[in-house]
Amino acid sequence: MIIKEFQINDEIRDAEVRLIDENGGAMGIVSIQTAQDLAEKRNLDLVKISPNANPPVCKILDYGKFKYEQIKKEKESKKNQQVAVLKEIRMSLRVEEHDLNIKAKNARKFLEEGDKVKVSVRFRGREIAYAHRGVELLNRFAEKVSDVGSIEKEAKAEGRNAIMFLKPYTDKSKKPKQKALDIDKEENES
Repeated sequence: MIIKEFQINDEIRDAEVRLIDENGGAMGIVSIQTAQDLAEKRNLDLVKISPNANPPVCKILDYGKFKYEQIKKEKESKKNQQVAVLKEIRMSLRVEEHDLNIKAKNARKFLEEGDKVKVSVRFRGREIAYAHRGVELLNRFAEKVSDVGSIEKEAKAEGRNAIMFLKPYTDKSKKPKQKALDIDKEENES
């Protein structure tokens, strides 16, 4: 966790500060000594909230409680974040249809979990001369999982690999159900 450290009490070295009391009311521009005395009388801390303002803004508050609330806010914001993980599926140019269906099934599982998927085809030896077939294979693969995800980055041959990135649908209403049933039928017929 990255908690911003604030200058408090005697650490503040400015001559004058704009002071805000514990209730949020503006008390105007006062000398640092006056601000520190007011905070001490109220058994609270003087905290420099905005150091870049002219004059700097300081607030009278309970620093321990303030720090606790900052940590709580940061945890809450992290809880709402969704981290996308990149999963990779590798194939060769000579992959059989059944193996392709198994890899599509795994990619479907990753996409349903909300992860992005990198699909790559590795060219070995003279296969590099048929790089266009690798791109075609990736496009076929994308069609097999089109019910749960879409293409984020088009299939492209780069050196000895052809690479494509897939991302999950954000809106669940975009998913056509028929595609999933077709692939299951193909697997059962094999």
